[in-house]
Amino acid sequence: MSSLTTETRCRSCGQPGLEHLFDLGVTPLADRLVSPEHLSEPEITAPLNLVLCRNCGLVQILETIDPEVLFHQDYPYYSSVSPALVEHSRKNVEEIIAGRGLSSKSLVVEVASNDGYLLQHFRDAGIPVLGIDPAPGPASVAVKRGIPTLNEFFGEELAERLRSEGREADVIVANNVLAHVRDLNGFVRGLKTLLKPDGQIVIEAPYVEELLRNHEFDTIYHQHLCYFSVTSLDNLFRRHGLYLNDLRRLSIHGGSLRLYVEKQERPAEIVRRHLEQERPVVRNLDRYREFARAIEEMKTSIRNLLESIKRRNQRVAAYGAAAKATTFLSYVGIGRDLLEYVVDRNPVKHGWYMGGNHLPIYPTERLLEDKPDYVLVLAWNFADEIAAQQRAYLEAGGRFIVPLPELRII
Repeated sequence: MSSLTTETRCRSCGQPGLEHLFDLGVTPLADRLVSPEHLSEPEITAPLNLVLCRNCGLVQILETIDPEVLFHQDYPYYSSVSPALVEHSRKNVEEIIAGRGLSSKSLVVEVASNDGYLLQHFRDAGIPVLGIDPAPGPASVAVKRGIPTLNEFFGEELAERLRSEGREADVIVANNVLAHVRDLNGFVRGLKTLLKPDGQIVIEAPYVEELLRNHEFDTIYHQHLCYFSVTSLDNLFRRHGLYLNDLRRLSIHGGSLRLYVEKQERPAEIVRRHLEQERPVVRNLDRYREFARAIEEMKTSIRNLLESIKRRNQRVAAYGAAAKATTFLSYVGIGRDLLEYVVDRNPVKHGWYMGGNHLPIYPTERLLEDKPDYVLVLAWNFADEIAAQQRAYLEAGGRFIVPLPELRII
């Protein structure tokens, strides 16, 4: 595949000799749904191999897919679909405004701003904003909401251009994008270029420690090139004259870090503590091998449960046509033999099909109308929110199967 390259050096520090951890097989590309008219055509698939850089501690995948292929015209992820994510972002914005003393003279830039789900809260507080996002659909929605948005990939070149126009940022927000970046060092150089001398970069990224602890194998897919520890992040930022000065642990997306990065070094005790705690484990291959054994056991348990339900002639649907669902269904080997369809709140996905297995995607209302016996919650990180939304289905006798971090039925 011409859009696929296989890395031989670390994406962060450039060192060779990456240690193979495990592979998840050949999978379809996440968030690349199939339209009805293209069901008979070949799909893009690629290997999914996880490796570790023993030099800087970065966990990463070997394969890189052209970003133009991943963030395509029909890219279906819209952040505003999740009320929990919007509320999470609103609270984050309030803290940033208060903590940085932002005003109408400030500028907040969000990289990977999607549909304006976060910047709308800054705008509503009277603070000038600029969004940057490469996906045409979400970017156009943001513009319609009155959020100035550049439909471009962010990097050093764009940062230089904005700086030359006098648009340096008091705050740069970059949530759930650092792991997606092909040119990791160029991206971080761009952040530094765009940031005012006394500005702050606020980043959210999934934490590799939570991935290992909660067996979150489904968060490994081709858009997620990197899986960060505090150690690997500290090494990355320092290389470019930026400093991780504070952090916060978050429960969102199965366990994330919120990072506060600046041009002056003044680390909080929590940063020093995390670096010290990670020192004996971040390069320990044994725990990655244990993770591989654990997810293989989970794969067997999940398949056994679904097959037993099938033998009882009971029906199973799924909730969440999310990116992580692609890896989950592919690795576990679940298709139309065990599931009937997937539902999702995002209307952009309705009428399309999942990659690989071609499970049809319907609105969430179908669950109450159709009443399948069980629903496999693929968006398990929002299980509580989904259960509240689907209370009527559960009260009518339906059951939820939540596969991670531990398999359970509610």
